[in-house]
Amino acid sequence: MCYSRLLLLSLLFCLGSASGSSRTLSSTHSLELTTPTLPETTLPETTAAWLPSGGSSWTEGGTLSQSLSNFTGSVDSHGTCQCSVSLPDTSFPADRVERLEFTAHTLSQKFEREFSKVKEYVQLISVYEKKLLNLTVRVEVMEKDSISYTELDFELIKLEVKEMHKLVIQLKENFVGSTDIIDMLEVEIRNMTLLVEKLETLDQNNVLSIRRQILALKTKLKECEDSKSGLVPATPPPPAPGSCSHGGVVNISAPSVVQLNFQGFNYKYGAWGRDYSPQHPERTLYWVAPLNTDTRALEYYRLYDSLDNLLLYSHSRQYRIAYGQGGGTVAFNNSLYVNWYNGRNIAKIDLTTNGVTVNQPLPQAAYNNRFSYANVNWQDIDLAVDEQALWAIYATEASTGNIVISKLNDTTLEVISTWVTKQYKPSVSNAFIVCGVLYATRTLNTRTEEIFYYYDTNTQREGSLAITMRKMQERIQSINYHPYDHKLYVYNDGYLLNYDLVFLQTPKQPV
Repeated sequence: MCYSRLLLLSLLFCLGSASGSSRTLSSTHSLELTTPTLPETTLPETTAAWLPSGGSSWTEGGTLSQSLSNFTGSVDSHGTCQCSVSLPDTSFPADRVERLEFTAHTLSQKFEREFSKVKEYVQLISVYEKKLLNLTVRVEVMEKDSISYTELDFELIKLEVKEMHKLVIQLKENFVGSTDIIDMLEVEIRNMTLLVEKLETLDQNNVLSIRRQILALKTKLKECEDSKSGLVPATPPPPAPGSCSHGGVVNISAPSVVQLNFQGFNYKYGAWGRDYSPQHPERTLYWVAPLNTDTRALEYYRLYDSLDNLLLYSHSRQYRIAYGQGGGTVAFNNSLYVNWYNGRNIAKIDLTTNGVTVNQPLPQAAYNNRFSYANVNWQDIDLAVDEQALWAIYATEASTGNIVISKLNDTTLEVISTWVTKQYKPSVSNAFIVCGVLYATRTLNTRTEEIFYYYDTNTQREGSLAITMRKMQERIQSINYHPYDHKLYVYNDGYLLNYDLVFLQTPKQPV
């Protein structure tokens, strides 16, 4: 394009100088153009009009020379106009430009293809990043609560982890450039695989638990069949409902998860159980009393007429109170007994009307976290029920924090009898009473409690035990015993659990 402009300027110069004379464009690299010669009389006038002021010179023979940039023009003695254009020594490399354009087009197409792959990989990485986060959350939950997961859950997670690992390998093979992010993903997936395998080896999921229960049932069935044939004696039956014809607690079953409390997972503190009435021991009235998230105030509780309704959160009656404190609540004879807020009083609430019928102080009882259980606040006064009566488990300044047991009149809440133990209450995680015998628990680890201490109010004997008690979550907030079904109702970090107690079949002989 630049050479075309130069050629055009040269022609214009020649036309202006010769005013229509014949012109020839020539040089070593020149183009030549000839036009008819005009009369000489018109030459000076026309040339003078075209030339810029001060930009022309007349040479010998009537020749006009003009140098503009890289071209010159003149008129020879024969009246012929000649223009010369100086071009570069090397001609313009059009073939190289064409090859460059072709190469650029090819590279552009390759770039578009690779860029589309990158976008696809970015989308896949985003999808699997979300899957990885989801798996992380699921594994964290399983770490805390692996008993509620089956072997099938582990297999599904394994498949997802393998699928992500295959994608990472594919990305590393096809991706050109920095692979730092992909390497990080591969490390995370490898860690996830190891973690899932570790969780699986913990052997705490429902499938294995159910298998053990099935095996136990098969063993009992075999024993029953053998007993009929006279090979081995049959296992003695458990005590009759509400009966104390046994030698005390000697073992406990695995936990059975009933439900999460109706307020949700954030309500980790509270209590639950089954109302016991000696006149109607078979009554199935269940109560659930989670504390507020401050872990102190008992504001709402619910009643269910059957276990099925509790499991389905249906047909419940919910009541509100503004004076309950701590998880030491218990139900007895259609009444709910709670520690009155910010004091040592015990309140009796009618479960039919939700009205307070009695509000009575517990003499000398410490309160407001003075001697609460280990890892559980606001439970200085723990109320309990057994086959015989309503009880209070607490500590006083006079007992220097050791557990005090008082039998209460369930109508007036007056103290009938009191026993002082040698067990320090803040070192105990919780307690319950069976047939007048107090059993205390302590924490061994995040998955295990131990019933380690007992005090018999009938004989005033106390001693050590070693009964392992598995749990779902780390902390146990309350334990309530029901005399009719011989079960413990445990509130475990918001979950409602129950256990079957196993008793010594022959009563202990007093020493």
